[in-house]
Amino acid sequence: MQRRINNIYIESLGCARNLVDSELMLGKLVDAGYNIVVDPAKARTILINTCSFIEAAINESIDTILELAKYKRNGKCRRIIVAGCLPERFREKIIKTLPEVDFFLGTGAYSKIVQAIEGIPIASGILLPDPGLTLLNYSAEPRIRSVPYMAYLKIAEGCNRRCTYCIIPKLRGKQRSREIEDVVSEAKVLIESGVKELILVAQDTSSYGKDLGNSVNLAKLIERISDLSDDIWIRILYGHPESIEADAIKAIASAENVCSYFDIPIQHASSKILKRMGRNYNQTKLLKLFDKIRSTDPDAVLRTTVITGFPGETDKDFGELLSFIEKIKFDHLGAFVYSDSKDIVSHKLSDKVRKNVAKKRYERIMSCQMEISSQNNRRHIGKVFDVLVEESPEEKLYIGRTKYQAPDVDGITYISGEMKTGSLVRTKITDALEYDLVGEPA
Repeated sequence: MQRRINNIYIESLGCARNLVDSELMLGKLVDAGYNIVVDPAKARTILINTCSFIEAAINESIDTILELAKYKRNGKCRRIIVAGCLPERFREKIIKTLPEVDFFLGTGAYSKIVQAIEGIPIASGILLPDPGLTLLNYSAEPRIRSVPYMAYLKIAEGCNRRCTYCIIPKLRGKQRSREIEDVVSEAKVLIESGVKELILVAQDTSSYGKDLGNSVNLAKLIERISDLSDDIWIRILYGHPESIEADAIKAIASAENVCSYFDIPIQHASSKILKRMGRNYNQTKLLKLFDKIRSTDPDAVLRTTVITGFPGETDKDFGELLSFIEKIKFDHLGAFVYSDSKDIVSHKLSDKVRKNVAKKRYERIMSCQMEISSQNNRRHIGKVFDVLVEESPEEKLYIGRTKYQAPDVDGITYISGEMKTGSLVRTKITDALEYDLVGEPA
Protein backbone atom coordinates (compact mmCIF):
# COMPACT_ATOMS: atom_id res chain seq x y z
CA MET A 1 0.00 0.00 0.00
CA GLN A 2 2.88 2.37 0.77
CA ARG A 3 4.06 2.14 -2.81
CA ARG A 4 0.73 3.38 -4.14
CA ILE A 5 0.78 6.59 -2.10
CA ASN A 6 4.41 7.31 -2.91
CA ASN A 7 4.48 10.73 -4.57
CA ILE A 8 7.10 11.22 -7.27
CA TYR A 9 8.42 14.44 -8.76
CA ILE A 10 10.42 14.46 -12.00
CA GLU A 11 12.65 17.15 -13.44
CA SER A 12 13.53 16.58 -17.11
CA LEU A 13 16.54 18.47 -18.47
CA GLY A 14 18.06 18.73 -21.92
CA CYS A 15 16.66 18.00 -25.35
CA ALA A 16 13.34 16.74 -26.69
CA ARG A 17 14.76 13.22 -26.96
CA ASN A 18 15.46 13.31 -23.24
CA LEU A 19 11.88 14.45 -22.62
CA VAL A 20 10.58 11.35 -24.40
CA ASP A 21 12.68 9.20 -22.06
CA SER A 22 11.24 11.07 -19.07
CA GLU A 23 7.68 10.58 -20.31
CA LEU A 24 8.30 6.86 -20.79
CA MET A 25 9.64 6.60 -17.23
CA LEU A 26 6.58 8.44 -15.97
CA GLY A 27 4.41 5.97 -17.85
CA LYS A 28 6.08 3.03 -16.13
CA LEU A 29 5.69 4.67 -12.73
CA VAL A 30 2.02 5.51 -13.15
CA ASP A 31 1.40 2.02 -14.51
CA ALA A 32 3.00 0.66 -11.34
CA GLY A 33 0.65 2.71 -9.17
CA TYR A 34 2.72 5.74 -8.27
CA ASN A 35 1.39 9.28 -8.03
CA ILE A 36 3.13 12.07 -9.98
CA VAL A 37 3.23 15.50 -8.35
CA VAL A 38 4.25 18.90 -9.71
CA ASP A 39 5.56 20.20 -6.37
CA PRO A 40 8.88 18.65 -5.25
CA ALA A 41 8.02 19.55 -1.64
CA LYS A 42 5.28 16.89 -1.73
CA ALA A 43 7.44 14.12 -3.21
CA ARG A 44 8.87 11.13 -1.37
CA THR A 45 11.01 10.38 -4.44
CA ILE A 46 12.64 12.95 -6.73
CA LEU A 47 13.82 11.86 -10.17
CA ILE A 48 16.11 14.03 -12.29
CA ASN A 49 16.69 13.05 -15.92
CA THR A 50 19.92 14.82 -16.85
CA CYS A 51 21.80 16.20 -19.83
CA SER A 52 25.58 16.38 -20.18
CA PHE A 53 26.07 17.40 -23.82
CA ILE A 54 28.09 20.54 -23.08
CA GLU A 55 29.57 22.21 -20.00
CA ALA A 56 26.51 24.43 -19.48
CA ALA A 57 24.23 21.37 -19.50
CA ILE A 58 26.48 19.55 -17.02
CA ASN A 59 26.43 22.53 -14.69
CA GLU A 60 22.65 22.84 -14.97
CA SER A 61 22.22 19.15 -14.16
CA ILE A 62 24.46 19.35 -11.09
CA ASP A 63 22.87 22.59 -9.88
CA THR A 64 19.40 21.05 -10.25
CA ILE A 65 20.41 17.96 -8.27
CA LEU A 66 21.88 20.06 -5.45
CA GLU A 67 18.86 22.37 -5.39
CA LEU A 68 16.36 19.51 -5.20
CA ALA A 69 18.47 17.71 -2.59
CA LYS A 70 17.27 20.25 -0.01
CA TYR A 71 13.91 18.44 0.02
CA LYS A 72 15.72 15.32 1.18
CA ARG A 73 17.39 17.22 4.03
CA ASN A 74 14.40 19.30 5.09
CA GLY A 75 11.28 17.79 3.51
CA LYS A 76 9.38 14.61 2.73
CA CYS A 77 11.84 13.30 0.14
CA ARG A 78 13.44 9.99 1.04
CA ARG A 79 15.10 9.06 -2.23
CA ILE A 80 16.80 10.92 -5.07
CA ILE A 81 17.41 9.17 -8.38
CA VAL A 82 19.48 10.64 -11.18
CA ALA A 83 19.07 9.23 -14.68
CA GLY A 84 20.31 9.89 -18.18
CA CYS A 85 23.39 11.37 -19.75
CA LEU A 86 25.17 12.71 -16.65
CA PRO A 87 25.71 9.27 -15.03
CA GLU A 88 26.32 7.71 -18.44
CA ARG A 89 29.12 10.18 -19.16
CA PHE A 90 30.87 10.24 -15.77
CA ARG A 91 30.01 6.69 -14.73
CA GLU A 92 31.14 5.31 -11.35
CA LYS A 93 33.16 8.37 -10.36
CA ILE A 94 29.94 10.40 -10.10
CA ILE A 95 28.86 8.44 -7.01
CA LYS A 96 31.37 10.13 -4.67
CA THR A 97 30.80 13.52 -6.32
CA LEU A 98 27.07 13.51 -5.55
CA PRO A 99 26.50 11.66 -2.26
CA GLU A 100 23.01 13.19 -2.07
CA VAL A 101 21.86 10.75 -4.78
CA ASP A 102 20.63 7.25 -3.88
CA PHE A 103 20.71 5.66 -7.33
CA PHE A 104 22.10 6.52 -10.75
CA LEU A 105 20.63 5.11 -13.98
CA GLY A 106 22.49 5.41 -17.29
CA THR A 107 20.81 5.99 -20.66
CA GLY A 108 20.31 2.25 -21.10
CA ALA A 109 18.65 1.76 -17.72
CA TYR A 110 15.38 3.67 -18.05
CA SER A 111 13.40 0.41 -17.92
CA LYS A 112 14.67 -0.12 -14.35
CA ILE A 113 13.12 3.05 -12.95
CA VAL A 114 10.43 1.27 -10.92
CA GLN A 115 12.97 -1.06 -9.31
CA ALA A 116 15.22 1.88 -8.47
CA ILE A 117 12.40 3.81 -6.81
CA GLU A 118 11.31 0.77 -4.85
CA GLY A 119 14.82 0.56 -3.44
CA ILE A 120 15.87 -2.76 -4.89
CA PRO A 121 19.56 -2.92 -3.91
CA ILE A 122 22.08 -1.97 -6.56
CA ALA A 123 25.49 -3.02 -5.31
CA SER A 124 27.41 -0.10 -6.75
CA GLY A 125 24.57 2.44 -6.62
CA ILE A 126 24.68 2.85 -10.39
CA LEU A 127 23.29 0.91 -13.37
CA LEU A 128 25.08 1.35 -16.70
CA PRO A 129 23.85 -1.29 -19.16
CA ASP A 130 24.89 -0.94 -22.79
CA PRO A 131 22.51 1.69 -24.28
CA GLY A 132 22.90 -0.02 -27.64
CA LEU A 133 20.99 -3.04 -26.32
CA THR A 134 17.84 -1.23 -25.20
CA LEU A 135 14.59 -2.11 -26.96
CA LEU A 136 12.97 0.59 -29.09
CA ASN A 137 9.38 -0.66 -29.32
CA TYR A 138 8.02 2.48 -27.67
CA SER A 139 4.51 2.00 -29.05
CA ALA A 140 4.00 -0.84 -26.55
CA GLU A 141 5.17 1.27 -23.61
CA PRO A 142 2.93 3.43 -21.38
CA ARG A 143 3.78 7.11 -21.64
CA ILE A 144 2.67 10.20 -19.72
CA ARG A 145 3.07 13.29 -21.90
CA SER A 146 3.87 16.68 -20.47
CA VAL A 147 1.70 18.50 -23.05
CA PRO A 148 -1.66 17.07 -24.21
CA TYR A 149 -1.76 18.62 -27.70
CA MET A 150 1.87 18.16 -28.80
CA ALA A 151 4.17 15.14 -28.72
CA TYR A 152 7.73 14.32 -29.69
CA LEU A 153 7.97 11.05 -31.60
CA LYS A 154 11.42 9.49 -31.26
CA ILE A 155 12.14 7.55 -34.46
CA ALA A 156 15.71 6.42 -33.75
CA GLU A 157 18.29 6.29 -31.01
CA GLY A 158 22.05 6.81 -31.05
CA CYS A 159 24.34 8.13 -33.77
CA ASN A 160 26.92 6.68 -36.18
CA ARG A 161 28.76 9.94 -36.80
CA ARG A 162 32.03 10.93 -35.20
CA CYS A 163 31.87 14.69 -34.86
CA THR A 164 34.95 15.59 -32.86
CA TYR A 165 33.11 17.92 -30.44
CA CYS A 166 30.25 15.50 -29.66
CA ILE A 167 29.91 12.94 -26.86
CA ILE A 168 26.49 11.58 -27.92
CA PRO A 169 27.66 8.31 -29.60
CA LYS A 170 29.37 7.37 -26.33
CA LEU A 171 26.24 8.15 -24.35
CA ARG A 172 23.62 6.68 -26.68
CA GLY A 173 25.41 4.09 -28.81
CA LYS A 174 25.22 3.54 -32.55
CA GLN A 175 22.19 4.58 -34.57
CA ARG A 176 19.27 2.22 -34.26
CA SER A 177 16.14 3.14 -36.18
CA ARG A 178 12.79 1.96 -34.94
CA GLU A 179 10.80 -0.33 -37.23
CA ILE A 180 8.51 1.78 -39.38
CA GLU A 181 5.37 -0.09 -38.30
CA ASP A 182 6.18 0.58 -34.64
CA VAL A 183 6.62 4.30 -35.30
CA VAL A 184 3.38 4.49 -37.28
CA SER A 185 1.56 2.56 -34.55
CA GLU A 186 2.70 5.04 -31.91
CA ALA A 187 1.77 7.96 -34.16
CA LYS A 188 -1.77 6.56 -34.46
CA VAL A 189 -2.11 6.30 -30.68
CA LEU A 190 -0.86 9.86 -30.21
CA ILE A 191 -3.23 11.25 -32.83
CA GLU A 192 -6.18 9.38 -31.32
CA SER A 193 -5.29 10.89 -27.93
CA GLY A 194 -5.82 14.40 -29.32
CA VAL A 195 -2.31 15.46 -30.33
CA LYS A 196 -2.34 18.36 -32.80
CA GLU A 197 1.39 18.34 -33.56
CA LEU A 198 3.75 15.38 -33.95
CA ILE A 199 7.45 16.25 -33.92
CA LEU A 200 9.79 13.57 -35.28
CA VAL A 201 13.13 13.51 -33.46
CA ALA A 202 16.35 11.50 -33.33
CA GLN A 203 20.00 12.37 -32.98
CA ASP A 204 20.25 12.38 -36.79
CA THR A 205 16.63 12.33 -37.93
CA SER A 206 17.36 12.44 -41.65
CA SER A 207 19.41 9.22 -41.32
CA TYR A 208 16.31 7.34 -40.25
CA GLY A 209 16.10 3.86 -41.77
CA LYS A 210 19.62 3.75 -43.20
CA ASP A 211 20.40 0.90 -40.79
CA LEU A 212 17.21 -1.00 -41.69
CA GLY A 213 17.76 -1.58 -45.41
CA ASN A 214 16.95 0.17 -48.67
CA SER A 215 13.19 -0.16 -48.32
CA VAL A 216 12.94 2.23 -45.35
CA ASN A 217 13.89 5.90 -45.14
CA LEU A 218 12.66 9.21 -43.76
CA ALA A 219 10.60 10.03 -46.86
CA LYS A 220 8.61 6.80 -46.56
CA LEU A 221 8.04 7.40 -42.86
CA ILE A 222 6.81 10.94 -43.50
CA GLU A 223 4.39 9.67 -46.14
CA ARG A 224 3.03 6.95 -43.84
CA ILE A 225 2.47 9.31 -40.92
CA SER A 226 1.05 12.15 -43.03
CA ASP A 227 -1.59 9.73 -44.36
CA LEU A 228 -2.91 9.08 -40.85
CA SER A 229 -4.75 12.38 -40.46
CA ASP A 230 -5.20 15.69 -42.26
CA ASP A 231 -5.88 17.50 -39.00
CA ILE A 232 -2.38 17.43 -37.49
CA TRP A 233 0.95 19.10 -37.99
CA ILE A 234 4.03 16.97 -38.56
CA ARG A 235 7.41 18.56 -37.93
CA ILE A 236 10.91 17.12 -38.35
CA LEU A 237 13.77 18.27 -36.12
CA TYR A 238 17.51 17.49 -35.99
CA GLY A 239 18.35 16.84 -39.64
CA HIS A 240 21.90 16.62 -40.94
CA PRO A 241 23.44 18.17 -44.09
CA GLU A 242 25.04 14.87 -45.06
CA SER A 243 21.98 12.64 -44.68
CA ILE A 244 18.99 14.67 -45.81
CA GLU A 245 18.00 13.47 -49.29
CA ALA A 246 15.95 14.81 -52.16
CA ASP A 247 13.03 12.44 -51.55
CA ALA A 248 12.74 13.61 -47.93
CA ILE A 249 12.79 17.26 -49.03
CA LYS A 250 10.07 16.47 -51.57
CA ALA A 251 7.98 14.58 -49.00
CA ILE A 252 8.10 17.54 -46.62
CA ALA A 253 7.24 20.00 -49.38
CA SER A 254 4.38 18.02 -50.90
CA ALA A 255 2.28 17.11 -47.86
CA GLU A 256 -0.11 19.80 -46.59
CA ASN A 257 0.06 18.57 -43.00
CA VAL A 258 3.87 18.46 -42.88
CA CYS A 259 5.45 21.73 -41.73
CA SER A 260 7.75 23.27 -44.33
CA TYR A 261 10.37 23.51 -41.64
CA PHE A 262 13.93 22.32 -42.19
CA ASP A 263 16.04 22.07 -39.05
CA ILE A 264 19.55 21.35 -40.32
CA PRO A 265 22.43 22.23 -37.96
CA ILE A 266 25.49 23.15 -40.04
CA GLN A 267 27.81 23.97 -37.08
CA HIS A 268 30.11 26.08 -39.29
CA ALA A 269 30.72 27.28 -42.85
CA SER A 270 34.53 27.29 -43.03
CA SER A 271 35.67 24.15 -44.85
CA LYS A 272 38.78 24.01 -42.65
CA ILE A 273 36.76 24.11 -39.42
CA LEU A 274 34.17 21.68 -40.74
CA LYS A 275 36.94 19.19 -41.47
CA ARG A 276 38.31 19.62 -37.95
CA MET A 277 34.81 19.06 -36.61
CA GLY A 278 34.50 15.78 -38.50
CA ARG A 279 31.70 17.14 -40.68
CA ASN A 280 32.12 15.74 -44.18
CA TYR A 281 30.84 18.64 -46.28
CA ASN A 282 31.95 22.11 -47.28
CA GLN A 283 30.38 25.48 -47.91
CA THR A 284 29.70 24.68 -51.57
CA LYS A 285 27.66 21.61 -50.62
CA LEU A 286 25.74 23.63 -48.05
CA LEU A 287 24.85 26.27 -50.63
CA LYS A 288 23.61 23.57 -53.00
CA LEU A 289 21.56 21.96 -50.24
CA PHE A 290 19.75 25.13 -49.19
CA ASP A 291 19.19 26.10 -52.83
CA LYS A 292 17.68 22.65 -53.39
CA ILE A 293 15.35 23.07 -50.43
CA ARG A 294 14.19 26.53 -51.44
CA SER A 295 13.72 25.61 -55.10
CA THR A 296 11.70 22.53 -54.10
CA ASP A 297 9.69 24.39 -51.47
CA PRO A 298 9.60 28.20 -51.86
CA ASP A 299 7.77 28.48 -48.51
CA ALA A 300 10.47 26.55 -46.65
CA VAL A 301 11.66 27.86 -43.32
CA LEU A 302 15.30 27.15 -42.49
CA ARG A 303 16.68 26.65 -39.02
CA THR A 304 20.28 25.89 -38.08
CA THR A 305 22.77 25.93 -35.22
CA VAL A 306 26.42 26.96 -35.28
CA ILE A 307 29.42 26.78 -32.95
CA THR A 308 31.85 29.64 -32.33
CA GLY A 309 35.33 29.37 -30.90
CA PHE A 310 36.07 25.85 -32.15
CA PRO A 311 39.82 25.04 -31.94
CA GLY A 312 41.63 26.60 -34.88
CA GLU A 313 38.87 29.10 -35.73
CA THR A 314 40.62 32.23 -36.98
CA ASP A 315 39.11 35.62 -37.71
CA LYS A 316 39.01 34.55 -41.37
CA ASP A 317 37.11 31.34 -40.53
CA PHE A 318 34.66 33.27 -38.40
CA GLY A 319 34.23 35.81 -41.19
CA GLU A 320 33.26 32.98 -43.55
CA LEU A 321 30.64 31.78 -41.09
CA LEU A 322 29.20 35.26 -40.58
CA SER A 323 29.08 35.92 -44.34
CA PHE A 324 27.35 32.58 -44.91
CA ILE A 325 24.69 33.41 -42.32
CA GLU A 326 24.12 36.79 -43.95
CA LYS A 327 23.83 35.15 -47.37
CA ILE A 328 21.42 32.34 -46.46
CA LYS A 329 19.36 34.45 -44.05
CA PHE A 330 18.15 31.59 -41.89
CA ASP A 331 14.69 32.11 -40.44
CA HIS A 332 15.86 30.71 -37.11
CA LEU A 333 19.40 30.23 -35.81
CA GLY A 334 20.91 29.08 -32.55
CA ALA A 335 24.57 29.53 -31.63
CA PHE A 336 26.79 27.95 -29.00
CA VAL A 337 30.25 28.73 -27.72
CA TYR A 338 32.50 25.68 -28.12
CA SER A 339 32.52 23.55 -24.97
CA ASP A 340 35.77 21.70 -24.33
CA SER A 341 36.22 18.52 -22.32
CA LYS A 342 38.96 15.92 -21.90
CA ASP A 343 36.71 13.08 -23.11
CA ILE A 344 35.99 14.47 -26.59
CA VAL A 345 38.30 14.21 -29.61
CA SER A 346 38.47 17.95 -30.26
CA HIS A 347 40.15 18.45 -26.87
CA LYS A 348 43.40 17.27 -28.47
CA LEU A 349 43.22 19.80 -31.32
CA SER A 350 45.70 22.66 -31.31
CA ASP A 351 45.09 26.41 -31.48
CA LYS A 352 42.45 26.79 -28.80
CA VAL A 353 40.37 29.96 -29.06
CA ARG A 354 40.19 32.15 -25.96
CA LYS A 355 36.77 32.09 -24.28
CA ASN A 356 36.35 35.85 -24.42
CA VAL A 357 37.04 35.79 -28.19
CA ALA A 358 34.57 32.94 -28.72
CA LYS A 359 31.93 34.79 -26.71
CA LYS A 360 32.38 38.00 -28.73
CA ARG A 361 31.99 36.00 -31.93
CA TYR A 362 28.85 34.42 -30.51
CA GLU A 363 27.44 37.85 -29.70
CA ARG A 364 28.19 39.13 -33.23
CA ILE A 365 26.36 36.17 -34.76
CA MET A 366 23.32 36.63 -32.54
CA SER A 367 23.24 40.36 -33.28
CA CYS A 368 23.39 39.59 -37.00
CA GLN A 369 20.66 36.96 -36.69
CA MET A 370 18.41 39.30 -34.73
CA GLU A 371 18.38 41.72 -37.65
CA ILE A 372 17.80 38.92 -40.17
CA SER A 373 14.96 37.51 -38.08
CA SER A 374 13.39 40.95 -37.71
CA GLN A 375 13.47 41.47 -41.49
CA ASN A 376 12.02 38.01 -42.13
CA ASN A 377 9.23 38.54 -39.60
CA ARG A 378 8.21 41.89 -41.06
CA ARG A 379 7.42 40.11 -44.33
CA HIS A 380 4.67 38.19 -42.52
CA ILE A 381 2.67 41.29 -41.54
CA GLY A 382 -0.77 41.06 -43.15
CA LYS A 383 -0.56 37.29 -43.75
CA VAL A 384 -2.94 34.79 -42.18
CA PHE A 385 -1.60 31.63 -40.49
CA ASP A 386 -2.98 28.82 -38.38
CA VAL A 387 -1.59 29.19 -34.86
CA LEU A 388 -1.47 26.40 -32.30
CA VAL A 389 -2.50 28.09 -29.05
CA GLU A 390 -0.37 26.94 -26.11
CA GLU A 391 -0.90 29.18 -23.09
CA SER A 392 -2.52 32.32 -21.72
CA PRO A 393 -0.18 34.47 -19.60
CA GLU A 394 -2.95 36.96 -18.87
CA GLU A 395 -6.62 37.56 -19.62
CA LYS A 396 -7.38 37.79 -23.36
CA LEU A 397 -3.72 37.33 -24.30
CA TYR A 398 -2.55 34.02 -25.71
CA ILE A 399 0.75 32.59 -26.87
CA GLY A 400 1.06 30.11 -29.71
CA ARG A 401 3.10 29.03 -32.71
CA THR A 402 2.70 28.96 -36.46
CA LYS A 403 3.89 26.01 -38.55
CA TYR A 404 7.11 27.92 -38.98
CA GLN A 405 7.92 28.11 -35.26
CA ALA A 406 9.13 25.03 -33.37
CA PRO A 407 8.53 24.81 -29.60
CA ASP A 408 11.14 26.13 -27.17
CA VAL A 409 13.81 26.99 -29.77
CA ASP A 410 12.09 29.59 -31.99
CA GLY A 411 9.99 32.69 -31.53
CA ILE A 412 6.31 32.71 -30.59
CA THR A 413 3.09 34.34 -31.77
CA TYR A 414 1.02 36.56 -29.47
CA ILE A 415 -2.73 36.62 -30.09
CA SER A 416 -5.35 38.81 -28.42
CA GLY A 417 -8.93 37.64 -27.94
CA GLU A 418 -10.78 34.65 -26.52
CA MET A 419 -9.73 31.08 -27.48
CA LYS A 420 -8.88 27.66 -26.07
CA THR A 421 -5.39 26.34 -25.47
CA GLY A 422 -4.59 23.39 -27.69
CA SER A 423 -6.74 24.75 -30.53
CA LEU A 424 -5.70 25.91 -33.99
CA VAL A 425 -6.76 29.51 -34.60
CA ARG A 426 -6.67 31.36 -37.92
CA THR A 427 -4.59 34.42 -37.12
CA LYS A 428 -3.80 37.59 -39.05
CA ILE A 429 -0.31 38.91 -38.31
CA THR A 430 -0.51 42.59 -37.34
CA ASP A 431 3.00 43.29 -36.06
CA ALA A 432 6.47 41.75 -35.94
CA LEU A 433 9.17 41.82 -33.27
CA GLU A 434 12.79 40.69 -33.55
CA TYR A 435 11.90 37.04 -33.00
CA ASP A 436 8.15 37.00 -32.34
CA LEU A 437 4.93 37.76 -34.19
CA VAL A 438 1.79 39.55 -33.04
CA GLY A 439 -1.66 38.80 -34.41
CA GLU A 440 -5.41 38.67 -33.93
CA PRO A 441 -8.06 36.09 -34.88
CA ALA A 442 -8.77 36.39 -38.60
